[in-house]
Amino acid sequence: MAFPVILLALLVFSHCGYSQRSPSPGYYPSSRVPTSPYDRDFRTQWGFQHQRREHDITTLWLDKASGSGFKSIRPYISGYFGASIKLQSGYTAGVDTSFFLSNHQEHPGDHDEVDIEFLGTTPGKPYSLQTNVFVRGSGDRNVIGREMKFNLWFDPTQDFHHYAILWNPNQVVFYVDDVPIRTYDRKNEAIFPARPMWVYGSIWDASDWATENGRIKADYRYQPFVAQYRNFKLAGCTADRSNSCRPPSAAPTGNRGLSQQQMGAMAWAQRNFLVYNYCHDPKRDHTQTPEC
Repeated sequence: MAFPVILLALLVFSHCGYSQRSPSPGYYPSSRVPTSPYDRDFRTQWGFQHQRREHDITTLWLDKASGSGFKSIRPYISGYFGASIKLQSGYTAGVDTSFFLSNHQEHPGDHDEVDIEFLGTTPGKPYSLQTNVFVRGSGDRNVIGREMKFNLWFDPTQDFHHYAILWNPNQVVFYVDDVPIRTYDRKNEAIFPARPMWVYGSIWDASDWATENGRIKADYRYQPFVAQYRNFKLAGCTADRSNSCRPPSAAPTGNRGLSQQQMGAMAWAQRNFLVYNYCHDPKRDHTQTPEC
């Protein structure tokens, strides 16, 4: 019976897309940014009893009582923001583990946000990494999400991997282990985030929508749901230093866009692992997303 078990394991491994290796992007922005100590740059925002720090790892967990989240001390108007994250294996449906930029507390109902979210799953199915951009909108007013969802080319529960957002006046770039997976360009001032934002991380119950559009909910028989963060990278222009700060570059060519090698790596990621693109959704009203 050993052969069928091994074959099944290989099929699951292949189905989840973990058999591929990413091409080199040729430029590694995470290596150019020093690690930011959690205690210097962040504060626990909520769920104080559901968070702990041991050595260089910050652990958040969700159970039936609460989740947890943290927030940067300073707001930024541009920068490179990253963290190495390890997710929980097994049943995690309904759970949202996130690392994102936002000003939702300062502009409730009218905020900007740039998201990296890991949407929980069931055993045998891969996590979805959802990227999103909100510009002056949130759930209590007019929602205009710009979601693009990806599977990953590795198992995010087996080790830490680095996820990052680079935001400068011209572009937002989402990275996975320095491979750019998505860009969002400034084509129109009205649809590009430009107000100061803080850096957040959290784990919370998003059963209403996270897994198969809310069909599968969080099941607290499997609690606690755990996420680990380390190797935080914050290199940005804070809101009070806007006149003297140069925003970081997305590429070796400066702020003129990604290099040809980076574009090739991004095309590989989108060709093989992109599973949802809001611009291609026929159910969306694309008069609200002119960038498409």
